[in-house]
Amino acid sequence: MQRLTLQDAEKALAAGLAKATEIGQPMNVAIVDDGGHLLAFARQDGAIRASIDIAQRKARTSILMNLPTAALTPLVQPGAELYGLEHTAGGMVIFGGGIPIHRDGELVGAVGVSAGSVEQDVTVAEAAVAALA
Repeated sequence: MQRLTLQDAEKALAAGLAKATEIGQPMNVAIVDDGGHLLAFARQDGAIRASIDIAQRKARTSILMNLPTAALTPLVQPGAELYGLEHTAGGMVIFGGGIPIHRDGELVGAVGVSAGSVEQDVTVAEAAVAALA
């Protein structure tokens, strides 16, 4: 069984924070294990406080659904087949910024990023995940 270690989480966190600095947008970055439990987290100076919870929920949502949170957005619109999904499991986040981490096809963790635009959140999350490739 594959595992996401603290060392892995710290590497992903550092890559995400570096990308946030590069694009000039302070971020909250959360790394969780395959159970959705927090392994590493940072809030950069200037990142909005409300996004602390949102970043962690994005990571947990990615674990629960085994999908990037951006993939859920069209599925939860009024009339779509998963409408209302965000109200389940203690509150999921259904917009971009959460990305699952896989190793050898196995889900081992996820990254959640929040405090910028959705595009910025996704960019930073992708950088964090790419650091583990």
